[in-house]
Amino acid sequence: MVELLQRNGCILKLFLALFLFLSLVAVPAVEARIRHYKWEVKYEYKSPDCFKKLVITINGRSPGPTILAQQGDTIIVELTNSLWTENVAIHWHGIRQIGTPWSDGTEGVTQCPIVPGDTFKYQFVVDRPGTYLYHAHYGMQREAGLYGSIRVALPDGESEPFSYDYDRSIILNDWYHKSTYEHAVGLSSLNFSWVGEPQSLLIQGKGRFNCSTLTTPSLDSDVCNATKPECSPYATTVVPGKTYRLRVASMTALSALSFQIEGHNMTVVEADGHYVEPFVVKNLFLYSGETYSVLIKADQDPSRNYWMTTNVVSRNATTPPGLAILNYYPNHPRRSPPAVPPAGPAWDNVRARLDQSLAIKAHQGFIHTPPPTSDRVIVLLNTQNTVNGYVRWSVNNVSFTHPHTPYLIALKQNLTEEFDQTSPPDVYDFVNYDIYKTPNNTNATVSNGIYRLQFNTTVDLILQNANTRNPNNSETHPWHLHGHDFWVLGYGEGKFDMFNDPKKYNLVNPIMKNTVPVHRYGWTALRFRADNPGAWAFHCHIESHFFMGMGVVFESGIEKVGKLPSSIMGCGATRGVHKP
Repeated sequence: MVELLQRNGCILKLFLALFLFLSLVAVPAVEARIRHYKWEVKYEYKSPDCFKKLVITINGRSPGPTILAQQGDTIIVELTNSLWTENVAIHWHGIRQIGTPWSDGTEGVTQCPIVPGDTFKYQFVVDRPGTYLYHAHYGMQREAGLYGSIRVALPDGESEPFSYDYDRSIILNDWYHKSTYEHAVGLSSLNFSWVGEPQSLLIQGKGRFNCSTLTTPSLDSDVCNATKPECSPYATTVVPGKTYRLRVASMTALSALSFQIEGHNMTVVEADGHYVEPFVVKNLFLYSGETYSVLIKADQDPSRNYWMTTNVVSRNATTPPGLAILNYYPNHPRRSPPAVPPAGPAWDNVRARLDQSLAIKAHQGFIHTPPPTSDRVIVLLNTQNTVNGYVRWSVNNVSFTHPHTPYLIALKQNLTEEFDQTSPPDVYDFVNYDIYKTPNNTNATVSNGIYRLQFNTTVDLILQNANTRNPNNSETHPWHLHGHDFWVLGYGEGKFDMFNDPKKYNLVNPIMKNTVPVHRYGWTALRFRADNPGAWAFHCHIESHFFMGMGVVFESGIEKVGKLPSSIMGCGATRGVHKP
């Protein structure tokens, strides 16, 4: 009997020791799922393309630090605004913010801006694997360098429908030498001044401007100096025989781009966080706000390096191509490739761009089937207007303007006087409107009214492109939806036919995305479920176009939104409420 008790006592001690050990082991695993960042945003002089100017940095860097996480992780970013003379807000592009609409980072929609000297805490869950972005969402700060990458991996033990050896992120960007203030003043003045074409294209924050082309050379050689190390071409090193996943994203302020790698094909496998039925391209077209994953194999002559280039498409631009180096180990990463950089496709080849858009389908085995029909159809005509003498971009002849009190706060607290309670129109006069002619649009207005969507209903969005104020000109517009992904049901040329074109929708394997182009003189059809409570922006991702009013806001399920944190308040009707 005594032996039995002693034996049981030993077993009990062993069990308790094992339980304690497992408890201690489990704690770090849980803690590792919280990714905590402390960022300071401030201006610094940088020369990303050899031309010295003020750049908005995060902890001294532009692009900012890459956020690396796994699906289900919680991201906490404590953001301190050290710009001193400017507010700031950061949007987490492609992160749906389920349950945390106040962390979407859209000034005027989901939060008051972060004022100089304040620290604001963004906290949210990355609920899906994939390639995403973050960037400024206040004024036109994104084009000043405030952007970066988010990479979300699958949980341990899960696999993707493709394989590779190494993972790299590359952000493409266009770059201006003028400040965002100069651009904003020019766009918002009666004496309108367009931003013009960018001076350079950057690949992962590096480019090279030809200093000899300056019309008024500076006496200070430090202003533009091609020998600065920080504007040497970006190089990414590859090992011969290995396969690489390149997560290529566009953060351009204006330009649509083509990206190509000398001597290498690219297999497209992911778009905006969703797996793509693989297809091979030599030129990858990207529009501002889009992300793609492509696979490349380092299977070329290993004794040399190769060019990576990007060039402007869809605009007859004067901007020179951006150059970077695919460095084959063990060659030196600054060793220039012996060949001429590959020329990109013709800027006005609309058919090639439309063909790529049509080629992007959901990967078999990862298809999210869309609802067969929608509950509401909203047709959005993209136009350029003059309103009271000011040049504006508009949707259905309504040019968007932000309210003083963010929509999320005004809606949740029922502050109906804080924005126009009249919703914008669901359609335009599609019978009589000629999309190929320079519009009159004398009835254009400015409004901060929003679309109210019944929660959990299915909504179709038809983006219709048209002629601008300039004859024979229609611009490509990349549209981005916050808080949701949408199914891309189809693209078309000319005017959308609401009776016949829906019969051609792809309801079998449409890709889901958060950003999509509407091509010149064409249309794009989208479908999404209004199943994420909150207030969400939907806008053209060209910085100047949204600044000039090319956007809308959707509200749904606002009564389901939890208690708003006081940290998002402090402006408009909430002055004095803010608590950092």
